[in-house]
Amino acid sequence: MPFRFPSRRMVLAGALLLALRPRPSTAHAILEASEPANGALVPAGPIVLKLRYNSRIDRERSRLTLTRPDQTKITLPIDPEGPPDRLTATVTLTPGAYAVRWQVLAVDGHITRGDVTFTVTGP
Repeated sequence: MPFRFPSRRMVLAGALLLALRPRPSTAHAILEASEPANGALVPAGPIVLKLRYNSRIDRERSRLTLTRPDQTKITLPIDPEGPPDRLTATVTLTPGAYAVRWQVLAVDGHITRGDVTFTVTGP
């Protein structure tokens, strides 16, 4: 059987399939902003912790851990709703130095983590 060159239609279909194939993203979720900001002073009482990332994150597989002034740690419940690039949690705080350790799973499948530290001042 002699070799036959593919038709134009076949070549175009192949090129289209290659152009439209899913490609994994190489970006990781990077923290762009937080409230409170890193190093901030905030008044005692209830606060809404807000973390904004540069990409969509998987909220269900992400975690926020609060380290209190006495060095005890608690996992903060993440609000189930919100923009796809943000995590929020509400917590009531007393005076002292705090750290929030965040760990997020970006939609590209990569886990990133970091810390936000701040100080809660008296009433």
